[in-house]
Amino acid sequence: MKGVVLTGHGGTDKLQYHTDLPVPSPRRQDVLIRVRAAGVNNTDINTRTAWYSKSEGSHEDASWGGQALSFPRIQGADVCGEIIAVGENINPDRIGERVLIEPCIREVNGQPLEQPWHFGSECDGGFAEYTVVSAMHAHAINSQLSDVELASFPCSYSTAENLLTRANVKATDRVLVTGASGGVGSAAVQLAKARGAEVIAITSPAKSQEMIALGASQVIHRNASATEALGENAVDVVVDMVGGDNWPALLQVLKPQGRYAVAGAIAGPNVTLDIRTLYLKDLSFFGCTVLEPDVFSRLIQRIERGDIQPLVAETFELADIVEAQEMFLQKQHIGKIVLSVADGSTSR
Repeated sequence: MKGVVLTGHGGTDKLQYHTDLPVPSPRRQDVLIRVRAAGVNNTDINTRTAWYSKSEGSHEDASWGGQALSFPRIQGADVCGEIIAVGENINPDRIGERVLIEPCIREVNGQPLEQPWHFGSECDGGFAEYTVVSAMHAHAINSQLSDVELASFPCSYSTAENLLTRANVKATDRVLVTGASGGVGSAAVQLAKARGAEVIAITSPAKSQEMIALGASQVIHRNASATEALGENAVDVVVDMVGGDNWPALLQVLKPQGRYAVAGAIAGPNVTLDIRTLYLKDLSFFGCTVLEPDVFSRLIQRIERGDIQPLVAETFELADIVEAQEMFLQKQHIGKIVLSVADGSTSR
């Protein structure tokens, strides 16, 4: 089969496109999926560059789960495809189902994992024509959206829905979303709005109108002061993908008993915390990586109902993954960059 193999940590030279990779075989609890389209994510680049590692000069903790990666590895967490074969313990009626893969893997061949894996990190993912996954993580989807459009949802939108779930976002809440034009950020804007919350988006000036169109009631330019724009004690929830030097202001704008949820640090992982702010305002912090059990099934329902819309910025062929990642790193797009893997993936 055709696919892209990550051969080690480093630059884009570590991504090798092959046309002769072996097709994986489903084990007894697995399904074999013909991949139609696969999205590009921050985690693909972070895993390749060993960004997750906290050990100076070592890659022993460079995976999504904090362990060393084994190579070669097929990355790709966002997958839309079709089940074409099943393991011996899986109902063959599932063959032919159009599916999205839940990227948070809790089970491998029927065995629960002590610590969940990320699809395409601790196990092979979707940057290939075929992939296997435990049947419980292949969710049937009934939608008129194209394969490319559907592949924009799994990782970013489930991450965003998990952030909102952990922070218990309600219709009465005022929610501030950082990095709002990115994959997770734009998903969080839509999903918070779908819950009935008021949404304030932080993004670049050039992307302000798009954020309003997605449902934000107000846009703050990312180089502006959130405290000056909103005042202190102004929002109930902060959904953060950015971190960096401006992080303390996010706590200043939170109301007492506010909730802060984070799933990214694109502006830098190290921040300054005045711990008095944390305890005197009775704030709650949520680090959000592992999906809550009902998050992905709820996301599927929202897609099928049309509560949220796909945001596809650009589509590339699988063989052009380096060009796709280079565009992704420029951060000039809104939404997702998606790789077309199989013929017919742009329509349904």
